[in-house]
Amino acid sequence: MRNLFIGIMLLLVAMSPVIAQPTCYSFDYRQDALRANPVLSDVVQQVEQFIQTQGEAAFPTQTTSRGKPVITIPVVVHVLYNKQNENVSEQAIKNMIETLNLCFRRLHPDTIKTPARFWKLSADTEIEFQLASSDPQKRATNGIVRKYSARTQWDMDDKMKLSSQSGDDAWDPSSYLNIWICNVRFISGYSSVPGDAAVNDGIVLATGALGKAIVHEVGHWLGLKHIWGDQYCGDDGVADTPQQATGTPGCPSGIRPSCNNGPDGDMYMNYMDQTQDACVNMFTLGQKKRMLALFQPGGVRYSLFASKGLDEPLYTEIPLPVDPVEPVKEEQTQALVYPNPARQDITIDLGNDQQWIGKVINIANSQGLVVMQQSIKATVQKIDISKLPPGMYFILGKREDGAVIKKKFLRLGD
Repeated sequence: MRNLFIGIMLLLVAMSPVIAQPTCYSFDYRQDALRANPVLSDVVQQVEQFIQTQGEAAFPTQTTSRGKPVITIPVVVHVLYNKQNENVSEQAIKNMIETLNLCFRRLHPDTIKTPARFWKLSADTEIEFQLASSDPQKRATNGIVRKYSARTQWDMDDKMKLSSQSGDDAWDPSSYLNIWICNVRFISGYSSVPGDAAVNDGIVLATGALGKAIVHEVGHWLGLKHIWGDQYCGDDGVADTPQQATGTPGCPSGIRPSCNNGPDGDMYMNYMDQTQDACVNMFTLGQKKRMLALFQPGGVRYSLFASKGLDEPLYTEIPLPVDPVEPVKEEQTQALVYPNPARQDITIDLGNDQQWIGKVINIANSQGLVVMQQSIKATVQKIDISKLPPGMYFILGKREDGAVIKKKFLRLGD
């Protein structure tokens, strides 16, 4: 028995580097998507053919202080939380965007760890990322959407991308990179398949995976494959990444040859391997060329050049009213409002909070005047707003125990 116990402990120790590995499931997601939608296979082949036939050309981009052209991608981050500790801070999100920019522009301090044998292949991709300043309705935004969800866990099934499934709908993916941060099970993240339907387009990250996992997943979103081609000694479609047997566990050093890849060995420090964060530090010139191909006319990311997501917004929303005496108790509120914006009706989802049934909520306009009252008859309540003039409105409710609802929605014109 004692020997069995020691054996189990040794096995767990041996497994610990693997357990600690980034767990990207973009390939598995891709395979599931192809099985579910046979038409997507043709689209994926067309995207691949487009990438292979494009060269690196001039782009209608701005110039940075480094004197190089750069593509700047507007980003919206959808934070879905059930517990308050899942409501990722604005600073953590800004740090994530900074990590993206440092890695994609080859400015991260870790770049000094790139081995000399691969240094000449390393690339500044000339791609940057910025939280949106203007939403699809041209309203002011900080590029972050926060939503309480009654769901405690999520799976790799895209439900977090749908308001109808207690998630949050994507902003127009032709103009924004959508990132969902939520308590997704078992994985660090996954990316949609370039060319898939707009409703699926974007990246999902686990709440606790805000390190370089985002760099890896954005690489997938921009058409990169895992460096080992997702099969033994596979092909990732990039000429200057050495063929290697499989993903790399742990945080290795030195030369690790496989697949007869010559004296330089595996490029395990590439962002598209699954090596730990501390040991990944480069994209290659070939990977850069592959990513930039998607921004050529006809490429699946070309539309981002026309995005208004980083423009000065046309509308500045009036802040949600705040009770100066009693703070909003967000964890007690447990309310979702969808669709938002809306034209005919909205739905308020109160989760499992039965105590709101029988209570009356107010709908106030942007001047604070109550224009509607609604009695709550169910925890999922539909409200007809078709007679309200277009504009911003606030849903306000308060119970005797101090729990409150304070939500806002936009009524669109007919």
